[in-house]
Amino acid sequence: MSGSSNNNLNDSTHNKLLHHIATGFGLLFLIAYYLIIDSSGFYDWVIAQMPEKYSGAGLMLGIMIAMTPAFFIWKHYNRWVERKLGVTGKYYEDGFYKAPEKPDDNKTD
Repeated sequence: MSGSSNNNLNDSTHNKLLHHIATGFGLLFLIAYYLIIDSSGFYDWVIAQMPEKYSGAGLMLGIMIAMTPAFFIWKHYNRWVERKLGVTGKYYEDGFYKAPEKPDDNKTD
């Protein structure tokens, strides 16, 4: 192995480690966000708006409403981290919203 390819391998491994650490911080943010909303009493308030028979559905609705901004922040945070670290990949939503790639007519098998 040459020195430059070995260096690229170390950079890639280093960036993967930093990406995992950054993802862990993002996950801690989501947990903290949930706990802050929970301690504010928002989930209890949403449950109180529902008939007792549907309290579980009320809790689920409250979690969906409260966590939507957190997951929006999470998405943009992850994209920012990936851009800064040069991590590439395919996003699930790209399959729905991106224009399909055009086939290369000059390509031969």
